[in-house]
Amino acid sequence: MTETTHRTDVAIIGAGPVGLFAVFECGMLQLGCHVVDALDAPGGQCSALYPEKPIFDIPGYPRIQAAELVERLSEQAAPFRPVYHLGQRVDRLEPCRLSPPGAKPGEEPVDGWRLVTSKGTVIEAGAVIIAAGVGAFGPNRPPLQGIEAYEGRGEGQGVHYFIAKPESLRGERIVIAGGGDSALDWSILLAELADKLYVIHRRERFRGAPDSVAKLHALAEAGRLELVVPYQLDSLEGQDGKLEAVVVRDLDGGRRQLEADVLLPFFGLSMNLGPIAEWGLALDKHLIVVDPVSGATDRPGIYAVGDIATYPNKLKLILCGFSEAALAAHAIRRRLHPHEELHWEYSTTKGVPGA
Repeated sequence: MTETTHRTDVAIIGAGPVGLFAVFECGMLQLGCHVVDALDAPGGQCSALYPEKPIFDIPGYPRIQAAELVERLSEQAAPFRPVYHLGQRVDRLEPCRLSPPGAKPGEEPVDGWRLVTSKGTVIEAGAVIIAAGVGAFGPNRPPLQGIEAYEGRGEGQGVHYFIAKPESLRGERIVIAGGGDSALDWSILLAELADKLYVIHRRERFRGAPDSVAKLHALAEAGRLELVVPYQLDSLEGQDGKLEAVVVRDLDGGRRQLEADVLLPFFGLSMNLGPIAEWGLALDKHLIVVDPVSGATDRPGIYAVGDIATYPNKLKLILCGFSEAALAAHAIRRRLHPHEELHWEYSTTKGVPGA
């Protein structure tokens, strides 16, 4: 493993919507950023879990798809030339002493942080913003024997826990398992694309939003999908990694075979802080405790914003995360350049590079 060392003003852990907006806010204050994310593309949960799902609480957008929001935020951050380190997690975070990039003559070095990723990349930064959302997350896999043989296939076949391109499922025979919002949302969307769509749930009542439940039953009555309830997954059938059928069983042990090309199990996510839990930060129920005025943690130079941060009366809304990113960026500017007076201008008067 070869170590590559980078020096920057701010290292941002997490490339979800709030992390991307933190790049913009830091850029407006002339702070350069490197961004690390365990996923292979920016966007966090918006890209990995529900790229096609509409979001309704972004100011100025009565409705915007999650994937489009990520695209817009990436475009907004681009003028500030962030450096992305994707497909790798931050394994170690340790203090170091350094002069911020662009430091003026006579400026004292600051206490910074050295990040070491799972790929051996080393980033030395004057400050760190943790925008890791729910932390490390992955799907809860159904306990089916031999399921691994069907995972990681092309998007139009096999077992998948995330859907990047719904259009790739057009004309396929699809089985969706689960009874929560994710299962309902994807059932409603894929009913327009699938050749045949089965929705399996172990209960007759679904746990999702009432409006989604009503839409699901309407689609079933119209023959656009079939509700297979109360049933649960029993086994998979196929050859050489090609899925041919999903076998389900009812509460009495009776079995039914559903011919299928794709299985989409939506049984929630397994979430944990991962290495973040070992960094000595004050935690409250697996969330990072911060000062609501600045996003500062109890370790100088480390800030947390978005869903991973907590304080009294915290609201887990994307727009609140955006505000927290702005507050953290201004606090970091004061930390890295304590003797420099900041003449703040609004973006409407200052503009952005290249605009």
